[in-house]
Amino acid sequence: MERTGFEPFGEQLVSATDAQPRSRASKLLLRAGTGLFWSLVAAIVLARAAFFEPGVYDSFSHVASLAKNLLF
Repeated sequence: MERTGFEPFGEQLVSATDAQPRSRASKLLLRAGTGLFWSLVAAIVLARAAFFEPGVYDSFSHVASLAKNLLF
């Protein structure tokens, strides 16, 4: 009887002999999806850097210090 391997979260490990060969379209779709994901990540980071306002959280820190003084 062959032992089946499991990863820490309980998923069954697939051995290299059991893996199906991926088609060309599958590889292309995977690469396109990965590229789209990372381009969106870069766009979000650049947008946050471009529109960052340092004084946005000043009022919050004022309210937080006021609440701290009232409680303690």
